[in-house]
Amino acid sequence: MRSSYGAPRRRRLSLARREALWAYAFLLVPLAFFLFFRLWPAVQSLKLSFFTWHVDPEQRTFIGLQYYREMYANFAAKGDLFKALRNMLYYFLLVVFGQVGIGIFSAVLLNSITWFKGLFRAIYFAPYVTPAAAVAWVWGWMYSVNFGIFNKFLSDWSDFVTNLGLPWLAIDPQPFLTSPKQALIAVAAVVIWQQLGFQVVIFLAGLQGIPRPMQEAAAIDGANGWQRFWHITIPLLNPVIVFSLIISTISTLQMFDQVQNINFTDQGGPLGSTLTIALYMYEQAFQKFRIGYAAAVTVLLFAIILVITLVQLKVTQRKVEY
Repeated sequence: MRSSYGAPRRRRLSLARREALWAYAFLLVPLAFFLFFRLWPAVQSLKLSFFTWHVDPEQRTFIGLQYYREMYANFAAKGDLFKALRNMLYYFLLVVFGQVGIGIFSAVLLNSITWFKGLFRAIYFAPYVTPAAAVAWVWGWMYSVNFGIFNKFLSDWSDFVTNLGLPWLAIDPQPFLTSPKQALIAVAAVVIWQQLGFQVVIFLAGLQGIPRPMQEAAAIDGANGWQRFWHITIPLLNPVIVFSLIISTISTLQMFDQVQNINFTDQGGPLGSTLTIALYMYEQAFQKFRIGYAAAVTVLLFAIILVITLVQLKVTQRKVEY
């Protein structure tokens, strides 16, 4: 088809089509990054879990599901893998729900203040940007039985109440990281403290997106603060809560730095009480040099994260009716 001037008329793309093409063009970069740095190593780990390890790929021997059978035997015998999986369940219950619950509560409080709001946000967020290894070193010193600040406070408190004639209020110094019963809780407290700032920031963003007229209308209808929080704030925060749960779960299941660095003399805690899947995988790969078995553990961790994430999406996602 030619125009009135005799030149061929060019077909122009619509605005929507051009926007779509530009969107796909920009998405190619993160997609390539994901495929090269995420998906490809995962495929290689899956492949490696079926072979014995050797530096030369030509000398690796195919052994099939032997490593997976070994993992099952270790789990059935309640070995280190069983301890790591059990600990991850405890970490999941303590850290994930602790972060989300305390994060929502803290965000609601911060959202209600008007003075020094930026300062308090910075204080909450500062631990999150601190390296996890440095945080673990400091908290490991604070948990120390002999010269830690917590046991120093408990000793001073016990002396104080004893001098007042109230010895029943005294609290003996605690073993913390050297106790199989307290070590996991102590590590979980450190992780919650460090990750809380991220939760507060995303929940604050969600709270500021809630229409204020809805809160005011509910208050006029006679709803108290708790009723407005439960029936308006929580449902409207549902997308943020889903995001928070997924990110917290993935981060918790991959927890490594805090457990490894908080106690140099007993990594994994007394009797494996703080051992995680990531630390167990690290020990198998770089201390025992069982690269193939560690790759099988990696596949197991990937499957666990995938299943839990899909279950969380199914359970927590729902449509909110206005």
